[in-house]
Amino acid sequence: MIHQNVKSYRYRVGRNNYIVINIYQTAKASAEAGNVLASNAVNVQIMKQLAKQKKRKR
Repeated sequence: MIHQNVKSYRYRVGRNNYIVINIYQTAKASAEAGNVLASNAVNVQIMKQLAKQKKRKR
């Protein structure tokens, strides 16, 4: 992978909270002989914090 840029935004509409994650990646692969695969796959994991855990960290 050559370059990666991740930006996340939080929006609240009424009672609902929305998270928007923008991921920009570039990958490059080359070989003199044979097959090459350049993958831009990404794994994203979003975990919800409990209210009790938030208060303890502060």
